[in-house]
Amino acid sequence: MAVCIVLFSICGFNFVFIKEIRNKKSTNLPLKKNLNLSIIYQDNDIVVVNKPAGIVTHRANLKSKISKIKTEEKELFLTDWLAEKFPEMKKVGDEPELRPGIVHRLDKETSGVLVAARNKKSFEFLKNQFQKREVVKKYLALVEGELKNDLPTGQAGNGLIDLPIGRSASDFRKKLASDSAKGELREAVTEYKVLEKFPNHTLVEAYPKTGRTHQIRVHFKAIGHPVVCDSLYGGKRMTCPFGLARHFLHANFLEFVSPFGARLKLGADLPEDLAEVLAGLRKK
Repeated sequence: MAVCIVLFSICGFNFVFIKEIRNKKSTNLPLKKNLNLSIIYQDNDIVVVNKPAGIVTHRANLKSKISKIKTEEKELFLTDWLAEKFPEMKKVGDEPELRPGIVHRLDKETSGVLVAARNKKSFEFLKNQFQKREVVKKYLALVEGELKNDLPTGQAGNGLIDLPIGRSASDFRKKLASDSAKGELREAVTEYKVLEKFPNHTLVEAYPKTGRTHQIRVHFKAIGHPVVCDSLYGGKRMTCPFGLARHFLHANFLEFVSPFGARLKLGADLPEDLAEVLAGLRKK
């Protein structure tokens, strides 16, 4: 992977744009032991990685940590790699024994940009930005069917999904954006932009304004256009074009203010497996 860095200033504010550029020979398929993840950016306070698909961001409970020997054969955890490479992170976070340094997460099969804190001060600084919804997050998603351009916002090509999310009563793994959801319904808002249309699919860039579990996947499922190859939310109409082995969702951009005061803009190109799907669709 090559990294492109652009420094610029607007109205007295300093900006740093960093983007990891995909090499044609690179892959973002699930990795095995001895992970060698790509670091997009790092300083004394934070580290930003390009998480591959197939890796779980962090453990969900202590049981999986206690049973580490057994779970290592089944799951790979990003936090294990981070704690080994940056030992100071082992004591950082609200639950450092489970989520050292983690201020946000990506689903196991979602690839892309993820930031983690290397010390307590930067953890609280970043956590505050996420809680206040000041972090700009962008995802590329390929969804089933032809997404119309006339959904609410009044701007051609753009859409807004404003549906609260709760738990599924029938499947503990799933979330729902409907009246049949179980428990408390939490506010969830996703804006999106249609980038490209294909005969049976639509490429969108999604901008989640809230940070609910599976939010983008649940929202597009709710409007009848589930993310391509999503085994949990795709339903009977799920398709996996050109041999795709995971859902088509990639966190391609993250923007926030760093602990040292600069506004960082960090990006990552589509990994090879997703880029090949688009290339195949464009040739049809």
